[in-house]
Amino acid sequence: MTITYLKLLLTAIFWGGTFISGRMLAESVPPFSAAFIRFFIATVCLYAIVAKREGSIPRLDKRHFLPVTLLGLTGVFAYNAFFFSGLKLVAASRASIIIANNPIIISLLSALFFKEKLSTAKVAGIFISVSGAIIAISQGNPLALFAGGIGRGDVLIFGCVLSWASYSLLGKRVMQDLAPLTAVAHSAAIGMLALLIPACLEGMPAALPTYSWLDWGNMAYLGWFGTVLGFVWYYEGIRAIGPSRASLFINFVPISAICFAHVILKEPLTLSLVIGGAMVVAGVSLNHMPPTVVRQPGPKAMPKIPMKRRI
Repeated sequence: MTITYLKLLLTAIFWGGTFISGRMLAESVPPFSAAFIRFFIATVCLYAIVAKREGSIPRLDKRHFLPVTLLGLTGVFAYNAFFFSGLKLVAASRASIIIANNPIIISLLSALFFKEKLSTAKVAGIFISVSGAIIAISQGNPLALFAGGIGRGDVLIFGCVLSWASYSLLGKRVMQDLAPLTAVAHSAAIGMLALLIPACLEGMPAALPTYSWLDWGNMAYLGWFGTVLGFVWYYEGIRAIGPSRASLFINFVPISAICFAHVILKEPLTLSLVIGGAMVVAGVSLNHMPPTVVRQPGPKAMPKIPMKRRI
């Protein structure tokens, strides 16, 4: 069990590091090119792992083709287009706090489309988390948002949240029939193929020899640690300790991203960023609290009334 917790913690740290690698890549590699190479690496590795575990790569049934294609278009194509484009304009630490609201948006959309109940704890978590994101984005002055404080980069990063929420909600249905790792591998392949044409339009084939060792290192990190190892260990954690407990480790993603951004990218560690990040973590934790079961008291036994002696 200790190994499971360690893997989940490392997964959160790896995912926090993706913001740093993405921010560094955004300076030198166009968004679709970076995303295509990331998922080319990830797809090859994922298919190798699936083939080793299953003995072969399971083929998609006709009924699964459309849902898995939608997974690839939302969680891979759209998410990464928004991710790399947004990180060109937004600091890594700020982006990580916006994306940390993924569970909140998923809860709201689940309540809207699947009629899942929002407990008092979830509603409180949503309010706290969104308030924390507003504090971080507005640099401690929420009124600034009404004066044009939200930039294009913030909107693009929020596009990541909507893309991932769509991927997660679709995945709930798809992964009832397909093994999670198989669904992830097929959706990664479809998303990679969808990224190929825009990557070529950016001039990727001619630019490949010009990428630096640092660029290739970042893309390898995103492909292996940020995608393959992260997904495999996260689903292993879900299988071992359940989705509610495993998902709590996601709270370490913005914390590790903020720390990495401060140390590696020299991004300032402001008070509003720290307070906002702490509120997001607290809100997401509340959102994942299991509902408490209130036991109704059973009927009380009637007190025995002593019989009066007959005179």
